[in-house]
Amino acid sequence: MMSTKSQSAGRFAEFDLSRVPSPCFVVDEVAIQNNLHILSDLANASGCKILGALKAFSFWRLAPLMSHYLSGTCASGLWEAKLARTHYNGEVETYAPAFKASEMDEIARLSDHVIFNTPAQLETFGSQTKTHGAALGLRLNPEHSEGIVEKYDPCAPGSRLGWPISKLTQEHIAMVDGLHLHTLCEQGFAPLGRTWAAIEAHLLPFAGQLKWLNLGGGHLITSPEYDRIALTAFLQRVAQTMQTQIYLEPGTAMAFDAGILVGEVLDIIDNQGPNAILDVSATCHMPDVIEAPYRPALLGENPDGLNFRVGGPSCL
Repeated sequence: MMSTKSQSAGRFAEFDLSRVPSPCFVVDEVAIQNNLHILSDLANASGCKILGALKAFSFWRLAPLMSHYLSGTCASGLWEAKLARTHYNGEVETYAPAFKASEMDEIARLSDHVIFNTPAQLETFGSQTKTHGAALGLRLNPEHSEGIVEKYDPCAPGSRLGWPISKLTQEHIAMVDGLHLHTLCEQGFAPLGRTWAAIEAHLLPFAGQLKWLNLGGGHLITSPEYDRIALTAFLQRVAQTMQTQIYLEPGTAMAFDAGILVGEVLDIIDNQGPNAILDVSATCHMPDVIEAPYRPALLGENPDGLNFRVGGPSCL
């Protein structure tokens, strides 16, 4: 059986499910605030800036709360950049594997940083982006794999994400204000440490030439198991070594164990075992479940209870 990332039901253990319709998502604002407080404490202790990844948690009703604790947001395209600039305070960083010419002016106006995936995109849109006052960045592929599942691994062989770090040159550095890299997916500190050990020699020649270095997302900082003391010391050391401002952009860490999806069992059919038919669907309500190496936790799970296959009303 696949494991779950969830630590506990938290305050939802006492939540009256009859208070809400089914299906619906319910978010615990206090749990979100606790997560944000941890991220803010890390930023203050380490000197790094933390941006919230909207692709992981874009619950804009809590934008004022998030803006109080974080330095800004990172967007993955035009519409998230619009969301960020409309509802959130602080910096807006936008990255996409490729940008469309028809959207570039608006993205540049909305963004403080625009991070390009390749030198070719940088050359195509760099001057246009700078005219709107946005800083320029280049995403690197560290060519060091820490991904647990290949399809979620941005450094898997043949990845489209980021310029191979082995091809990084002084000419590229001269074109940008900062660099971005990403290797993790809801992981602890050790994989980040190994990533830096693999790429440090490549980046040291450019120490003092960058305004910022963004170490991406995938850092599950708010998990009780995360070694935040080690992360703090690491961020301070990298900032000093590279003589630059360090950014992180966690996603899941903002909303970790802070919400539930409420669903209802509509029927049970027996076909070589019991199948519970729900009014929620993996494809519609939690698509990562189809591909992720873990499953959602069920409220009140009993390891000695009955085994059911659960599925929604869709084909998958």
